[in-house]
Amino acid sequence: MILVADSGSSKTDWMGYHNGETLKFSTPGINPYFLNEQEISKLIAKNESLIQYADEVKEIYFFGAGCSSPDKHEVVSNGLSTVFTKAFISVDHDLLGSVYATCGNAEGLNCILGTGSNICYFDGKKIHDGHHGLGYVLGDEGSGTFFGKKVLLSYLYNKMPSNLAAEFKKAFPAEKEQIITNVYQKPFPNIYLAGFSRFMASHKDHPFIQEILRKGFQEFVDTNVKDYPKHKNVPCHFVGSIAYYYQDALISVLLENGIEPGKILQKPIDELFNFILHKEGIVQQAS
Repeated sequence: MILVADSGSSKTDWMGYHNGETLKFSTPGINPYFLNEQEISKLIAKNESLIQYADEVKEIYFFGAGCSSPDKHEVVSNGLSTVFTKAFISVDHDLLGSVYATCGNAEGLNCILGTGSNICYFDGKKIHDGHHGLGYVLGDEGSGTFFGKKVLLSYLYNKMPSNLAAEFKKAFPAEKEQIITNVYQKPFPNIYLAGFSRFMASHKDHPFIQEILRKGFQEFVDTNVKDYPKHKNVPCHFVGSIAYYYQDALISVLLENGIEPGKILQKPIDELFNFILHKEGIVQQAS
Protein backbone atom coordinates (compact mmCIF):
# COMPACT_ATOMS: atom_id res chain seq x y z
CA MET A 1 0.00 0.00 0.00
CA ILE A 2 1.20 3.50 -0.90
CA LEU A 3 0.14 6.57 1.09
CA VAL A 4 0.50 10.15 -0.14
CA ALA A 5 -0.12 13.05 2.24
CA ASP A 6 -0.42 16.79 1.75
CA SER A 7 -0.32 18.65 5.04
CA GLY A 8 -0.86 22.26 6.00
CA SER A 9 -0.94 23.66 9.50
CA SER A 10 -4.69 23.08 9.79
CA LYS A 11 -5.37 19.79 7.98
CA THR A 12 -3.66 16.81 6.37
CA ASP A 13 -5.21 15.16 3.31
CA TRP A 14 -4.21 11.54 2.70
CA MET A 15 -4.74 9.27 -0.30
CA GLY A 16 -3.86 5.60 -0.45
CA TYR A 17 -3.49 3.04 -3.24
CA HIS A 18 -4.35 -0.44 -2.00
CA ASN A 19 -5.11 -3.49 -4.15
CA GLY A 20 -6.28 -1.31 -7.03
CA GLU A 21 -8.51 0.80 -4.79
CA THR A 22 -8.13 4.49 -3.97
CA LEU A 23 -8.68 5.46 -0.35
CA LYS A 24 -9.00 8.90 1.26
CA PHE A 25 -8.35 9.99 4.84
CA SER A 26 -8.11 13.22 6.78
CA THR A 27 -6.24 14.17 9.96
CA PRO A 28 -5.39 17.47 11.64
CA GLY A 29 -2.39 19.34 10.29
CA ILE A 30 1.09 17.94 10.95
CA ASN A 31 3.62 20.76 11.18
CA PRO A 32 6.94 19.93 12.92
CA TYR A 33 7.25 23.51 14.12
CA PHE A 34 4.20 22.94 16.30
CA LEU A 35 4.22 19.18 16.96
CA ASN A 36 6.94 16.82 18.20
CA GLU A 37 7.39 13.16 17.23
CA GLN A 38 5.19 11.80 20.00
CA GLU A 39 2.37 14.26 19.26
CA ILE A 40 2.47 13.32 15.57
CA SER A 41 2.21 9.59 16.27
CA LYS A 42 -0.65 10.13 18.74
CA LEU A 43 -2.48 12.31 16.23
CA ILE A 44 -2.23 9.63 13.53
CA ALA A 45 -3.24 6.87 15.92
CA LYS A 46 -6.55 8.63 16.63
CA ASN A 47 -7.72 8.08 13.04
CA GLU A 48 -9.17 4.56 13.16
CA SER A 49 -9.87 4.45 9.41
CA LEU A 50 -6.23 5.13 8.62
CA ILE A 51 -4.66 3.13 11.42
CA GLN A 52 -6.32 -0.12 10.33
CA TYR A 53 -3.97 -0.19 7.32
CA ALA A 54 -0.82 0.56 9.34
CA ASP A 55 0.79 -2.86 8.84
CA GLU A 56 0.04 -2.88 5.11
CA VAL A 57 1.60 0.48 4.29
CA LYS A 58 4.93 -0.02 2.48
CA GLU A 59 5.58 3.52 1.20
CA ILE A 60 4.63 6.98 2.46
CA TYR A 61 5.22 10.20 0.54
CA PHE A 62 4.54 13.06 2.93
CA PHE A 63 4.59 16.72 1.81
CA GLY A 64 4.05 19.19 4.63
CA ALA A 65 4.19 22.78 5.83
CA GLY A 66 7.26 23.35 7.97
CA CYS A 67 9.14 20.42 6.39
CA SER A 68 11.82 22.57 4.79
CA SER A 69 14.92 21.26 6.59
CA PRO A 70 16.44 17.84 7.33
CA ASP A 71 15.82 18.09 11.07
CA LYS A 72 12.11 18.82 10.50
CA HIS A 73 11.95 15.94 8.01
CA GLU A 74 13.27 13.71 10.76
CA VAL A 75 10.65 14.86 13.28
CA VAL A 76 7.82 13.94 10.91
CA SER A 77 9.48 10.74 9.68
CA ASN A 78 10.10 9.51 13.22
CA GLY A 79 6.54 10.33 14.25
CA LEU A 80 5.10 8.44 11.28
CA SER A 81 7.46 5.46 11.61
CA THR A 82 6.19 4.81 15.12
CA VAL A 83 2.79 4.03 13.59
CA PHE A 84 3.75 2.75 10.14
CA THR A 85 6.54 0.42 11.23
CA LYS A 86 6.96 -1.40 7.90
CA ALA A 87 6.95 1.64 5.60
CA PHE A 88 9.63 3.48 3.68
CA ILE A 89 8.91 7.14 4.49
CA SER A 90 9.80 10.15 2.36
CA VAL A 91 9.19 13.60 3.86
CA ASP A 92 9.45 16.84 1.90
CA HIS A 93 8.17 20.40 1.86
CA ASP A 94 4.56 21.12 0.92
CA LEU A 95 5.91 23.38 -1.83
CA LEU A 96 7.29 20.35 -3.67
CA GLY A 97 3.97 18.59 -3.34
CA SER A 98 2.07 21.53 -4.77
CA VAL A 99 4.66 21.86 -7.57
CA TYR A 100 4.01 18.25 -8.57
CA ALA A 101 0.26 18.95 -8.50
CA THR A 102 0.34 22.18 -10.53
CA CYS A 103 3.47 22.25 -12.69
CA GLY A 104 4.01 18.53 -13.09
CA ASN A 105 7.17 18.50 -15.18
CA ALA A 106 6.70 21.97 -16.72
CA GLU A 107 8.23 25.33 -15.84
CA GLY A 108 6.22 27.69 -13.67
CA LEU A 109 5.75 29.61 -10.46
CA ASN A 110 3.95 27.78 -7.69
CA CYS A 111 2.26 29.56 -4.80
CA ILE A 112 0.55 28.39 -1.63
CA LEU A 113 -2.23 30.55 -0.21
CA GLY A 114 -3.83 28.63 2.65
CA THR A 115 -3.43 29.12 6.37
CA GLY A 116 0.08 30.34 5.48
CA SER A 117 1.68 31.40 2.20
CA ASN A 118 4.77 30.53 0.21
CA ILE A 119 6.15 30.56 -3.34
CA CYS A 120 8.84 28.97 -5.47
CA TYR A 121 10.02 28.80 -9.07
CA PHE A 122 10.15 25.38 -10.73
CA ASP A 123 12.31 25.04 -13.85
CA GLY A 124 10.73 21.72 -14.85
CA LYS A 125 13.27 19.66 -12.94
CA LYS A 126 14.02 21.33 -9.63
CA ILE A 127 12.73 23.98 -7.27
CA HIS A 128 14.54 27.29 -6.90
CA ASP A 129 13.80 28.69 -3.46
CA GLY A 130 13.43 32.40 -2.87
CA HIS A 131 13.54 34.37 0.35
CA HIS A 132 9.99 33.66 1.39
CA GLY A 133 8.03 31.31 3.64
CA LEU A 134 8.80 33.32 6.78
CA GLY A 135 5.73 32.22 8.70
CA TYR A 136 2.81 34.11 10.16
CA VAL A 137 4.81 36.50 12.36
CA LEU A 138 7.21 37.78 9.70
CA GLY A 139 5.43 36.99 6.44
CA ASP A 140 2.54 34.87 5.10
CA GLU A 141 1.28 37.70 2.89
CA GLY A 142 -2.07 36.86 1.26
CA SER A 143 -2.71 33.89 3.55
CA GLY A 144 -5.65 32.98 5.75
CA THR A 145 -3.68 34.15 8.79
CA PHE A 146 -2.81 37.41 7.02
CA PHE A 147 -6.41 38.16 6.02
CA GLY A 148 -7.81 36.95 9.33
CA LYS A 149 -5.57 39.41 11.14
CA LYS A 150 -6.55 42.23 8.76
CA VAL A 151 -10.26 41.61 9.28
CA LEU A 152 -9.87 41.24 13.04
CA LEU A 153 -7.82 44.42 13.39
CA SER A 154 -10.29 46.43 11.30
CA TYR A 155 -12.98 45.35 13.77
CA LEU A 156 -10.94 45.95 16.94
CA TYR A 157 -9.71 49.34 15.71
CA ASN A 158 -13.29 50.29 14.75
CA LYS A 159 -12.31 50.70 11.09
CA MET A 160 -14.87 48.21 9.81
CA PRO A 161 -18.16 49.62 8.43
CA SER A 162 -20.88 49.43 11.05
CA ASN A 163 -23.08 47.01 9.12
CA LEU A 164 -20.17 44.58 8.72
CA ALA A 165 -19.07 45.09 12.32
CA ALA A 166 -22.50 44.03 13.57
CA GLU A 167 -22.28 40.85 11.49
CA PHE A 168 -18.71 40.21 12.65
CA LYS A 169 -19.76 40.47 16.31
CA LYS A 170 -22.49 37.89 15.73
CA ALA A 171 -20.04 35.52 14.06
CA PHE A 172 -17.21 36.06 16.56
CA PRO A 173 -18.61 37.22 19.91
CA ALA A 174 -15.24 36.94 21.72
CA GLU A 175 -14.15 40.08 23.56
CA LYS A 176 -10.78 41.81 23.24
CA GLU A 177 -9.27 40.14 26.32
CA GLN A 178 -10.21 36.66 25.13
CA ILE A 179 -8.83 37.35 21.67
CA ILE A 180 -5.51 38.55 23.12
CA THR A 181 -5.31 35.44 25.31
CA ASN A 182 -5.93 33.17 22.33
CA VAL A 183 -3.30 34.93 20.23
CA TYR A 184 -0.53 35.28 22.80
CA GLN A 185 -1.07 32.44 25.27
CA LYS A 186 -2.85 29.56 23.49
CA PRO A 187 -1.30 27.10 21.01
CA PHE A 188 -1.65 27.50 17.23
CA PRO A 189 -2.31 31.26 17.08
CA ASN A 190 -1.84 31.17 13.29
CA ILE A 191 -4.79 28.81 12.90
CA TYR A 192 -6.84 30.88 15.34
CA LEU A 193 -6.17 34.07 13.37
CA ALA A 194 -6.86 32.35 10.05
CA GLY A 195 -10.31 31.44 11.35
CA PHE A 196 -11.35 35.09 11.16
CA SER A 197 -10.71 35.07 7.40
CA ARG A 198 -13.83 32.91 7.00
CA PHE A 199 -15.86 36.06 7.61
CA MET A 200 -14.80 37.30 4.19
CA ALA A 201 -16.47 34.38 2.39
CA SER A 202 -20.04 35.46 3.16
CA HIS A 203 -19.24 39.15 2.55
CA LYS A 204 -16.72 38.94 -0.28
CA ASP A 205 -18.77 41.23 -2.55
CA HIS A 206 -18.77 44.04 0.01
CA PRO A 207 -16.47 46.89 -1.15
CA PHE A 208 -14.64 46.89 2.20
CA ILE A 209 -13.81 43.17 1.91
CA GLN A 210 -12.97 43.56 -1.76
CA GLU A 211 -10.42 46.22 -0.87
CA ILE A 212 -8.86 44.03 1.82
CA LEU A 213 -8.56 41.20 -0.70
CA ARG A 214 -7.13 43.42 -3.42
CA LYS A 215 -4.52 44.97 -1.14
CA GLY A 216 -3.60 41.60 0.37
CA PHE A 217 -3.12 39.88 -2.97
CA GLN A 218 -1.20 42.87 -4.29
CA GLU A 219 1.11 42.67 -1.29
CA PHE A 220 1.67 38.98 -2.02
CA VAL A 221 2.50 39.80 -5.64
CA ASP A 222 4.81 42.69 -4.75
CA THR A 223 6.63 40.85 -1.98
CA ASN A 224 6.74 37.35 -3.43
CA VAL A 225 5.87 36.96 -7.12
CA LYS A 226 7.78 39.97 -8.45
CA ASP A 227 10.93 38.69 -6.74
CA TYR A 228 11.30 36.19 -9.60
CA PRO A 229 12.70 37.61 -12.88
CA LYS A 230 10.54 35.30 -15.02
CA HIS A 231 7.25 36.13 -13.27
CA LYS A 232 5.78 37.53 -16.50
CA ASN A 233 7.04 34.70 -18.69
CA VAL A 234 5.68 31.58 -16.96
CA PRO A 235 2.26 30.64 -15.56
CA CYS A 236 1.69 31.38 -11.87
CA HIS A 237 -0.10 28.48 -10.17
CA PHE A 238 -1.83 28.49 -6.79
CA VAL A 239 -3.03 25.96 -4.24
CA GLY A 240 -4.92 26.58 -1.02
CA SER A 241 -8.36 27.62 0.20
CA ILE A 242 -7.66 31.36 0.11
CA ALA A 243 -6.55 31.26 -3.54
CA TYR A 244 -9.47 29.00 -4.46
CA TYR A 245 -12.36 30.78 -2.73
CA TYR A 246 -11.19 34.29 -3.62
CA GLN A 247 -9.83 33.50 -7.05
CA ASP A 248 -11.82 36.24 -8.79
CA ALA A 249 -10.02 38.92 -6.80
CA LEU A 250 -6.72 37.06 -7.10
CA ILE A 251 -6.94 36.67 -10.88
CA SER A 252 -7.87 40.34 -11.24
CA VAL A 253 -4.73 41.38 -9.35
CA LEU A 254 -2.55 38.98 -11.34
CA LEU A 255 -3.81 40.31 -14.66
CA GLU A 256 -3.35 43.92 -13.53
CA ASN A 257 0.30 43.05 -12.93
CA GLY A 258 0.82 41.27 -16.25
CA ILE A 259 1.01 37.82 -14.66
CA GLU A 260 -0.50 34.75 -16.32
CA PRO A 261 -2.80 32.83 -13.94
CA GLY A 262 -2.22 29.08 -13.99
CA LYS A 263 -4.01 26.33 -12.11
CA ILE A 264 -5.86 27.33 -8.94
CA LEU A 265 -6.50 24.28 -6.77
CA GLN A 266 -8.24 24.22 -3.42
CA LYS A 267 -6.28 21.09 -2.52
CA PRO A 268 -3.37 19.53 -4.41
CA ILE A 269 -3.90 16.00 -3.09
CA ASP A 270 -5.67 14.45 -6.12
CA GLU A 271 -3.18 15.76 -8.68
CA LEU A 272 -0.27 15.05 -6.33
CA PHE A 273 -1.44 11.48 -5.77
CA ASN A 274 -1.71 10.80 -9.49
CA PHE A 275 1.73 12.33 -10.08
CA ILE A 276 3.28 10.00 -7.48
CA LEU A 277 1.54 6.98 -8.99
CA HIS A 278 3.01 7.87 -12.38
CA LYS A 279 6.40 8.56 -10.85
CA GLU A 280 6.40 5.17 -9.11
CA GLY A 281 5.41 3.41 -12.32
CA ILE A 282 1.89 2.43 -11.26
CA VAL A 283 -0.18 2.47 -14.44
CA GLN A 284 -3.66 2.57 -13.00
CA GLN A 285 -4.67 6.04 -11.84
CA ALA A 286 -7.02 7.31 -9.17
CA SER A 287 -10.41 8.31 -10.51
